[in-house]
Amino acid sequence: MITLTRLSGSVFLLNADLIERVDSTPDTVITLVDGKKYVVSESMGQVMDAVVAYRGEIVALGSLLDAAHAAQLAAPAQRREPRTGPHLAAVAPHPASYEHAHHVDHGVPTRGEA
Repeated sequence: MITLTRLSGSVFLLNADLIERVDSTPDTVITLVDGKKYVVSESMGQVMDAVVAYRGEIVALGSLLDAAHAAQLAAPAQRREPRTGPHLAAVAPHPASYEHAHHVDHGVPTRGEA
């Protein structure tokens, strides 16, 4: 986002990624990709400088993130401390689930079989 000033003096932020073009007629007119226009008190050069600075910040932040990620990958894996407290244990399946899945017949008549 870049900071701009309307001719009325009010300050606003504009998403620089949405700028299609900037004209100087002699006022500076910013046209967005959706056709919306803003007339601002900054010169065309000042708008361009603000957009270049904004994009430079994005590239710089991206480089920092890339460097941090590379440093993480290069760092030796840290060993975890042994876990204390309760642990999860293996649980045997319930017999009814096995019987249902394998159609085990215990010889006990069910409804409608007697």
